[in-house]
Amino acid sequence: MFVYEKKLLYPVKASSCNPKLAKYLIEQYGGSDGELAAALRYMNQRYAIPDKVIGLLTDIAMEEFSHLEMIAAMVFKLTKDATPDQIKEAGLEAHYVNHGSGLYYENAGGVPFNASYIAGKGDPIADLFEDIAAEEKARATYQYIIDLSDDPDLNDGLKFLREREIVHGQRFREAVELLKEDYGAKKVF
Repeated sequence: MFVYEKKLLYPVKASSCNPKLAKYLIEQYGGSDGELAAALRYMNQRYAIPDKVIGLLTDIAMEEFSHLEMIAAMVFKLTKDATPDQIKEAGLEAHYVNHGSGLYYENAGGVPFNASYIAGKGDPIADLFEDIAAEEKARATYQYIIDLSDDPDLNDGLKFLREREIVHGQRFREAVELLKEDYGAKKVF
């Protein structure tokens, strides 16, 4: 089912070492509206959704994993040459003490990833509306990070990610309309 190409979905660059910007990006790595939560949410929901849209959830889940890889590369590029003083100044000293320069699934405030971020109701329409909201929240978070960033190279990758969240939201809206056609149909078990 999986094919892994040894390249990022979209190339990422960083103009300079910037641990503070990396701290903001960690929100999209392990935060409630981040890429890991989205990928796991869609992968789980696909088991309780009509066949018409299983492929959509699978495809978007896989793309979210590739976004997670992009965020990891961005964080690495922004922190790889950071000094302990830069780490402290960015507010990442607790992360550094626990994980060194390694990534850890947490949000920008240092709160570890929690499985409660993976929403799933088992109702296709409810789940798809949850997915639309998740994509809109991710889009907004990317925009906020872009607003705080002064790195045009990094912003290029962030803008790509923001636009993909918009596309995912559109695809989920299309799936809602597709399933609404069958929503009132009589079900016989």
